[in-house]
Amino acid sequence: MSFLFPRRRLIPFPDRIYTKALLRTDALPNRRESRHLLTELALLSRGQRRAVIRLLPAPVVRALADEWWWRAHGGQEEPEAGGDGTPWNVWAIVAGRGFGKTRAGAEWVWARAREDGSARIALVGATIDEVERVMVTGESGLLACARGHERALWRANKGILHFPSGAEAHAFSAERPEKLRGPQHHHAWCDELAKWPSGRGGGHSHAGGARESKADSAWNNLMLGLRLGERPRAIVTTTPKPAPLLRRVLDLPGCAVTRGRTAENPHLPGTFRSAVEAMFGGTRLGRQELDGILLEEFEGALWTRALIESARDPASAAAQEHERVVVGVDPPASSHGDACGIIVCARDREGVCRVVGDHSARGFSPEGWARRVCQAAELHGAGRVVAEKNMGGELIASNLRAVDANLPVDLVHAGPSKAARAEPIALRFETGRARLAGHFPDLEDQLCALTWSGYQGPGSPDRVDAMVWAMTELFKKPRPDPRISSL
Repeated sequence: MSFLFPRRRLIPFPDRIYTKALLRTDALPNRRESRHLLTELALLSRGQRRAVIRLLPAPVVRALADEWWWRAHGGQEEPEAGGDGTPWNVWAIVAGRGFGKTRAGAEWVWARAREDGSARIALVGATIDEVERVMVTGESGLLACARGHERALWRANKGILHFPSGAEAHAFSAERPEKLRGPQHHHAWCDELAKWPSGRGGGHSHAGGARESKADSAWNNLMLGLRLGERPRAIVTTTPKPAPLLRRVLDLPGCAVTRGRTAENPHLPGTFRSAVEAMFGGTRLGRQELDGILLEEFEGALWTRALIESARDPASAAAQEHERVVVGVDPPASSHGDACGIIVCARDREGVCRVVGDHSARGFSPEGWARRVCQAAELHGAGRVVAEKNMGGELIASNLRAVDANLPVDLVHAGPSKAARAEPIALRFETGRARLAGHFPDLEDQLCALTWSGYQGPGSPDRVDAMVWAMTELFKKPRPDPRISSL
């Protein structure tokens, strides 16, 4: 066993008298005593800690090793309140692969079983096989999280896990939501909620005759039966996917949400983190599976994730020879508001326009973002800057020309509807005449949140506006040269 605490102060080298004083009891330490002992060990040097540990009885060392709190990283610690500041009744850990969601769920269930020997706990997964293979017998499952002196009994034929305290955990599958109709529970652990089956059946009918999905039916039946004890609670552990049930759960007023990335788990091998980042970093799959970002799909969106993926070229397309390059700018109202959208687009000889750069930034003064625009224009060899003038008017051009007096700047006025301005560009994405040269995660999120009923994402679609201005300029028909007509 190794304690990796920093050295804080020197105290006399520990001996048997000192070690015995630390224990303060002949029995195994309880949680309070374990915390006290670990705190004292944190004050010692590495060599002193090893000396103390060698003098401790083996059962005490095992008891310390079994303590979860000192090894849990931030995202695995139970929150105190929900998003509205009140005590939570649903804790949703929505994070990337390998973040430690399963371990956090198993440890939370064990804590409830230890504190109440009469507790009945529901274990709900997408399938019964996944409940057993991941939640119960998996590497970070309930059996693996038992302490050295604890013996839990898993009766697979009945789907019941018996805890040494007398508490029981019962396995359920979201594939059979009717099984959750009737049983009552003190607590529940729902794993991979976003992949619960979305097929219809087994639920109530909505208006118009449509039946609720199996996932919704399983959740509804579980919540209606979560009514035992003074404070029934549920923990949800899942990788994010745009599932309606997950959105619904995250919007609950009593839901505490913990988000996290794969890279935030310090216990993962560095080689694994490097390998998956190299393979999936920046991609849609990587943002979902590694960064734990919920990639929303909005009804009526002008761009969909599928459309964006079909319009994506390798990043090397940004370096090819272009006929014309334009920088689109959506200036912020203030340095403390939304970001300044700065998107660089280029047109090739076939007339295809591509997004080749996103230099958008937040928190800059007018002089700061003007300098950033000029730098982007110089970097990509842009021949023109097109900026929205609604926020600042002629001052926008003055700010840009104060940095580069020779910079060609066109100011455009934005009409009332962002969707109407963006529709011609979205149609060109559909026909293949507009594309993305690489991955632009923040821009892509904004594109998918722009719908006919308005922008559904956080803040302002500054990057979308900037892209629309640049591509609109690039798709304009070239003006004919003036000619003298003979009579």
